[in-house]
Amino acid sequence: MRGPATRPARARRRPAAPPLSRARRASGKERELTDQADTVEHGSTVSLTGTGAAVRIEGLLKTFGSVAAVDYINLDIKAGEFFTLLGPSGCGKTTTLRMIGGLERPDAGKVTVGDDVVVSVSDRKFVQPDKRDMGMVFQSYALWPHMTVFENVAYPLKMRGLRKAEIGDRVEESLRLVGLEGFSSRPSPLLSGGQQQRVALARALVYSPRVLLLDEPLSNLDAKLRVTMRQELKELQGRVDVTMIYVTHDQTEALSLSDRIAIMNSGRVEQVGTPQQIYLHPATAFAQDFLGQTISIDGRVDGPGVVKVSGDVENLIHVAMDSSKMAVGDEVTVAIRPEQMLTHDTMPGGADNRNIIRLVVEEATFVGDHYEYKGQIGDTLAVIPLPSNKQYAVGETVYLEFPESAAAVWPKGAEVADHID
Repeated sequence: MRGPATRPARARRRPAAPPLSRARRASGKERELTDQADTVEHGSTVSLTGTGAAVRIEGLLKTFGSVAAVDYINLDIKAGEFFTLLGPSGCGKTTTLRMIGGLERPDAGKVTVGDDVVVSVSDRKFVQPDKRDMGMVFQSYALWPHMTVFENVAYPLKMRGLRKAEIGDRVEESLRLVGLEGFSSRPSPLLSGGQQQRVALARALVYSPRVLLLDEPLSNLDAKLRVTMRQELKELQGRVDVTMIYVTHDQTEALSLSDRIAIMNSGRVEQVGTPQQIYLHPATAFAQDFLGQTISIDGRVDGPGVVKVSGDVENLIHVAMDSSKMAVGDEVTVAIRPEQMLTHDTMPGGADNRNIIRLVVEEATFVGDHYEYKGQIGDTLAVIPLPSNKQYAVGETVYLEFPESAAAVWPKGAEVADHID
């Protein structure tokens, strides 16, 4: 009887190696780039200094439905300057920046960068964002979380097809400019907020753009870090020849960083000038009120260069004004910067009530480095900040004296003010 047939033993297969996961493939690629970053010799002679370009905006319009977010604005931004678009939320500053960068298409108008027209609605011309030679830093840092610092900064160069050696040199120099030497291999999620913002800056500068667009880049940082980053941005602008267009609602940022500022309101430009010009000589009531602290007092023109405070028989304000725009009896608003006022406990001796206003304190609030005093100046209810080294109690009278140069006056409700030069 034949025994049961035996099957020949099968050769045991060696299990196939599992396919590399996307994450592992990425990590291998990251190691390659990180190794490249770590072997770059220090002291590279590469320079990221480019040539900042002038930017001209002509008749730029952007509507959303029936709302004109940007209302036929015109701006001339000089090559290499730090130019800030300043205004409250919804004024059109970010929309303007996005149209310059090509992230929004305007409904009308033209944008020229250097000698190149990048958008002209009438000519049906629109240059894509990646062809405009501009860098952009967003409010959110927009770093790729799966990449290292080196990879994030190198990405624009890889997309442009640069050689590895040049990429390494440029990334090293860009990180040096923003104070992140030695961070090449650090994963971006392990960075602090300030470090992430520096990486975003380095990435925007690494290919030497003609124009750098910054959309409220410091707004996500805490107060102390914002001060530090402001100082670093100012120093960086001095080292790199690039035109910077900066968007913010923060007055301190605008004043401390800018060569010139454009104040925007409801889609329009209220005033363009240096920080000193705009602060000391505001062109509109909005500019005066938005930038810094202002005491606004209602009155009537009492004579050439004289305003009588409404509701008060004693207070007269002497200020230069255009008699062709304001006649005796016209209602006006006078605006005064509080830091230009001198305080007196009694009426100054020999005074003729010229540019001295009287405030009876109705409420006093301590806010750290100063007090805010609320009270009537004629018919106007005013809140006046004064240094905290002297405290006034409720019911006390304070006499506030100021020079003619501290006051601006315009017809009540009018847009454009007359200034003291």
